[in-house]
Amino acid sequence: MIDGIDVLIMVIKVLVVFGFLLVSVLLTIWAERRIVALMQQRIGPNRVGPFGVLQGLADGIKLFFKEDVTPTNVDRSVYFLAPVAALLPAFLAFAVVPVGRGFHIGHRVITLHLVDLNVGILFFLAMGSLMVYGIVLAGWSSGSTYPLLGAVRSTAQMISYEIGMGLSVVSVVLWSGTLSTSGIVDAQSGTWFGFVPRWFIIPQLPALVMFLLGGLAETNRAPFDLPEAETELVGGYHTEYTGIKFAMFFLAEYLHVITTSALVVTLFLGGWRGPNILPFLGPLLFVGYFLAKLGLVIFLFMWARATIPRIRYDRLMHLGWKVLIPASLVWTMITAAMVVLPQEVNRTTLIVVVGIVFEVALIVWLARLTTTALRRGRLRRGDSHVV
Repeated sequence: MIDGIDVLIMVIKVLVVFGFLLVSVLLTIWAERRIVALMQQRIGPNRVGPFGVLQGLADGIKLFFKEDVTPTNVDRSVYFLAPVAALLPAFLAFAVVPVGRGFHIGHRVITLHLVDLNVGILFFLAMGSLMVYGIVLAGWSSGSTYPLLGAVRSTAQMISYEIGMGLSVVSVVLWSGTLSTSGIVDAQSGTWFGFVPRWFIIPQLPALVMFLLGGLAETNRAPFDLPEAETELVGGYHTEYTGIKFAMFFLAEYLHVITTSALVVTLFLGGWRGPNILPFLGPLLFVGYFLAKLGLVIFLFMWARATIPRIRYDRLMHLGWKVLIPASLVWTMITAAMVVLPQEVNRTTLIVVVGIVFEVALIVWLARLTTTALRRGRLRRGDSHVV
């Protein structure tokens, strides 16, 4: 039975998660600006607050008080609904992510996640898929060409990578035997050979690569930021948005980066698990492990944005339909075969070897596709020295 104390604990959890996500967005925006600036030999934000850490807060306040311009030919109800539709799924997706080990207060066990669904992975994927509705509604309701093109791009893009991304998660579900996020974290407990963590990044490395590629596309991040490509579509689906509504789209994008990175940590990096080297810290130590891993994955998103140029739209479709989907199907079948092998076979060693071979083959395939695309582009330009 749920009593008043349980309701109070749940309310406190919701407020803590809400505050954590908002602060994380501000820090992520500041960190990305500073890191990308360093990679491009610039200074980055350094005026507002120490080292410019409050620049994101200043930008949010500015957008909140800016004049809210609404074009005359928009579908008003859908136009105002779209930012909310993009923002809410990003908040809700974090509800199933365990951020630390539970602890006891009296006879109560306090778990460090909002809800432990037995289908938590399906819930997360559903929330990620719902985010595209905000983009589509924004592009369609704006009554303008560029936003509509961005919405159409986002729809086709989602269909192309969502299948491969979902199948990469299926491999992890098969390997762990559960759809619960906390169950997947528990399945990564222990070590190999006494010192190597049993994280799924080792036996499921190809699934991690495919999930990261799908995550970059799902969050509309470079090099897959085609729905809002400035050089082609001005601003894409949010071209006609200003003020606080534009800030909501901006917030939703970075929230989705954080939640996708949190799922990467949960699925492949052991979640909150780590060596209990400082027992006196209690649950705070494991929360620290989770935050450190989360920061590492978010850094990979920033690194990709700073170093990889935006790819052509047809190349993205080619990557989704002809690379990600076949590769994820093959890896899912390999994982399923490894799971049903007899127990006397060392299936972990076998799948690591198969995974390395599969990963090398995937990289060679991508390299050949890139080389072929560059060669075709040079031939179209009339370069005579290309054979």
